Amino acid sequence: MVVERIAVEPGLAYEASMTNLSASAIVCAVRPHGEHGAIVRALTAEAGLLGGYVQGGRSSRMRPVLIPGNVVRGTFRARTPDQLASLSVELVQSRGPLLGEPLPAAAIDWACALTAAALPEGYPYPAVHSALSAVLDAVEAAPAARGWAVALVRYELLLLGELGFGLDLSECAATGAREGLAYVSPRTGRAVSVEGAVGHEHKLLPLPRFLSDGGRDMSAPDWDDILAGLALTGRFVEQSLLTERRADVLAARERLVERLKRAVA
Repeated sequence: MVVERIAVEPGLAYEASMTNLSASAIVCAVRPHGEHGAIVRALTAEAGLLGGYVQGGRSSRMRPVLIPGNVVRGTFRARTPDQLASLSVELVQSRGPLLGEPLPAAAIDWACALTAAALPEGYPYPAVHSALSAVLDAVEAAPAARGWAVALVRYELLLLGELGFGLDLSECAATGAREGLAYVSPRTGRAVSVEGAVGHEHKLLPLPRFLSDGGRDMSAPDWDDILAGLALTGRFVEQSLLTERRADVLAARERLVERLKRAVA
């Protein structure tokens, strides 16, 4: 697909004139189609999330290539913009060895499933592509889950923001204070300070320090803060991004969170 950039109003994506595109892509979702093929959704930096049909995608040769989290060189070909493209792929980077490790496998499964379910196809989100790549690299490189769990929380926050559901963690919704932020309103997504929350703490979500300090605290957060961060972003991901495909996609997140809780118990 040759992507033709045209002037648009701020906040609106440009349209792609789709004939063919060859680009690096992160495999995000794979669905069997017919007896031998597969429909793949992959995230590119140039054109965002794209779908394509891979002939023979269920073969023994292609199955190790079409694994969520893998990086491929994909060539998408379509006659019209609304036609499902045919897709041919070459493996660039495999994360298949991580499938045997429960926590990394669950993290990759969730991050890719969320991306495939939340993003509209054909709209470029370069920041999302860069962040997802960084999260997957962290999962692959870190010796333990604590090395990538914070990155995953921040990825979910970024995705919410890029899709118009960003949280406002800059000041207290009740007092306007920028210090002492400790909660988030589950209704508005705005931060609330300790003072502003008095009498309403039970109705609010805890705001972990690694999000309330704007990233200034370079010390490693403890697991209570990390799990609070996952609970916070999970609430808004569920109610804002996964309203239609909630059950099947969120199951991947539930597996991840349960494995993390068991690992740190």
